[in-house]
Amino acid sequence: MPEEVLFKTEESRSRSEIAETLVAAAEQIEAGTVQLESTDQSETVTVPEEPTFEVELERLTDSETGEQRYELEYELHWTE
Repeated sequence: MPEEVLFKTEESRSRSEIAETLVAAAEQIEAGTVQLESTDQSETVTVPEEPTFEVELERLTDSETGEQRYELEYELHWTE
């Protein structure tokens, strides 16, 4: 199945700012409609009553430097 990215943003933020963003997202998810916005894009989606919720923590190691990087992802998915 081909993938179409509808919205994407990435920026450094403080833990506090991230937590505030996640709390606001949780409130929107609970209400059933999520609006994503950045300076140059926006997208609104309706979240069904019972989407699948996935949490993933990865540790990635750079093969040249040995430097380790972590990724923590929270993901909702559903079909229409």
